[in-house]
Amino acid sequence: MQVHDFRAGVRAWIDARGHELVAPLGDDSVDAQLDHQRRIQRMLFDDGWMRWGWPKRLGGFGGSATLRAVLGEELTSRALVHTTSWSMHEVLGPAVAEFGRPEVVEEIFPRLLRGDEFWCQGFSEPDAGSDLGSLRTTARAYSDGWLINGEKLWTSFAQHATRCVVLARTGEPGSRGVSAFLVDMDAPGVSASPLRTMAGVDEFCSTSFIDVQVPAHRLLGDANGGWRVAQYILSCERGPIFWQRGAWLGHHLGMLLGAAHNAASQTALGEAYEMLWAFRARSKATQDRIALGDLPGPEASVDKILIAAADQAVFDAARELLAGAIEADDTPRGRAWRREWAYSRAATIYGGTSEIQKDVVATRLLGLPRSA
Repeated sequence: MQVHDFRAGVRAWIDARGHELVAPLGDDSVDAQLDHQRRIQRMLFDDGWMRWGWPKRLGGFGGSATLRAVLGEELTSRALVHTTSWSMHEVLGPAVAEFGRPEVVEEIFPRLLRGDEFWCQGFSEPDAGSDLGSLRTTARAYSDGWLINGEKLWTSFAQHATRCVVLARTGEPGSRGVSAFLVDMDAPGVSASPLRTMAGVDEFCSTSFIDVQVPAHRLLGDANGGWRVAQYILSCERGPIFWQRGAWLGHHLGMLLGAAHNAASQTALGEAYEMLWAFRARSKATQDRIALGDLPGPEASVDKILIAAADQAVFDAARELLAGAIEADDTPRGRAWRREWAYSRAATIYGGTSEIQKDVVATRLLGLPRSA
């Protein structure tokens, strides 16, 4: 299907469904957010829209990955789904499809697309965030599989997840001794403890693995080849999910247009608009590259730097224009803006800090020497 026809079809589907797609008012919890998303995913899958852009062996209809970016854009630009939870199947799905055992992937992937399953990402640890090569979670050969022990931190939506992509050490120190596994979250020894953030939600978890038995066929890729899986996943983070995040920011920027009544607010709005469209221009090139089957490399660090700056600029503008709403308005509207502003504070940290992304740009793109 051509992108233009797909976009027109998705828009017509959204218009026809109307109020069915709007989240119920009054409950802004993560539980309600995910329940609403699952309902929309089932509707999209059953009507076919969720299946475009994914290979037929995974339950899809084929077509360019751009179709998935368009679907996410159309949904998040209307705030019908929340961009953070909607992104998870885009982050993890392509890597599991690429590195997972075909018999495993082909059985479970349609359930991911339909929303019957939700997956999470077990990378960061208490002492290994941006420096994943120092992770301490271990996996050792055991019977006909592996035994995992360790703790993961900032595991988004782990308390609601069916499966988790876990990085664990199986060999020598550093990135060469890391393997990746697809672990069932209901396996004995797995526990997820929600962490309430400054945004007032329990999106993240501390997730522990105590003598968790993982079958051999749940290894992703090769033993000690997990770094390749991790880099694949990090590349996917720079793809359709950044594009849909830009659409989410554009939706919120549009909500602010009528509130710019003085020079300071107009300046804040203009700067946010400038940052967002600088990102959109850069991200469009990345989407085109992905559509050709070429995952982005270190140049995608530019996308991450720009989307983080745009994220903070949009919600800083909201704080300027809405005059106390973020600080003091306890209505559902005020809580929603406060949650988004607080979440934007972490935009320069999660997914690789802006400092690290700038170092990647300096050393790997510009060829500058590393600082001492």
